[in-house]
Amino acid sequence: MLDLLKRPSWCALLLGLFLLGCLGQARADNCTASMTAVSFGPVDSTAGTDYYANGTLSVTCTVLLGSLGTAVVPSVAICLNLEGGSGGTIAARNMLNGGSTLPFNLYRDNTYAAASVWGSTSGGTAQPVTSSMTGLLGLGTATQTFTIYGKIPAASLAGARLQNSTDTPFTADFTGAGTLQYAFYGLLAPATGCRSGTTVPFSFKATATLTNNCFISTSPLVFAGDNRVLAAAVRTSGSLGVRCTAGSAYQVSLNGGSVANNPGARRMASAATTGTIGYEISNTLDGPLWGDGSNGTRIVSGTGSGAQQTLSLYGRVPAQRTPAPGDYKDTVTATLTF
Repeated sequence: MLDLLKRPSWCALLLGLFLLGCLGQARADNCTASMTAVSFGPVDSTAGTDYYANGTLSVTCTVLLGSLGTAVVPSVAICLNLEGGSGGTIAARNMLNGGSTLPFNLYRDNTYAAASVWGSTSGGTAQPVTSSMTGLLGLGTATQTFTIYGKIPAASLAGARLQNSTDTPFTADFTGAGTLQYAFYGLLAPATGCRSGTTVPFSFKATATLTNNCFISTSPLVFAGDNRVLAAAVRTSGSLGVRCTAGSAYQVSLNGGSVANNPGARRMASAATTGTIGYEISNTLDGPLWGDGSNGTRIVSGTGSGAQQTLSLYGRVPAQRTPAPGDYKDTVTATLTF
């Protein structure tokens, strides 16, 4: 009877050792990473402002059956690396559309400092996103998320060009540029951290749409001086400012002022008298009259550069009968079409 009682206990002991051995040999721990798109949406190069966008970077680690070392206090060291992507280097990333570039960068925090540019363990000053998950359950899954910060500096927008004068999408593709390095450990982290473990890729895109926009600014065109007799032509000059997205084709027309239907026969009038003075506006000295395309006038056209462009205004009062003394004025409307 005594021998019969001992045998089941001995078998149970052997079974326990076998299971424990299996725990030490089998291993199915793994981590994966994913990243949402960093979408800036519409950006306007004429606005003179920075643009920001965020993305969410997620790491999920699973400990299905850990080794003896990880079964006690399973932990994992994590490094999330990002190279330059499809449009540049780590220090100077770009979104692309054909040959046009839209500079931006991605950061590990919202200081947007050069020291916080998202980089990699491959070297250089830009560092990866690093972290660790500790105290993982022997059997289970855990996820950790990180916010990635994107910025397009206002100064970078000026060179971004539209395609065919329409709103233009730009993209940076990070397929093959992102990698997760991870290493599981037990009580003591490995001296080399994440670098001693496994590397898996992750991909995402950064996007923005460059919008077609323009602004116009004007200043008075003044025929200065004390013009007593209009026996000879009187001239003056001024300027009109246009700021359009690079690659945006535009046209500027001028109406006839008080002579609304005929910009080729403009006249200034005095509020104190019934007299008027005929005058002309052109884009070049004594050149074709600048108007709306009617009555022999021309419309001035150009292509935006992203920066302020100056269009010359030349005013001329031809020799004519001199009206009664007074201040003579007219209001001309400039229309910018793009």
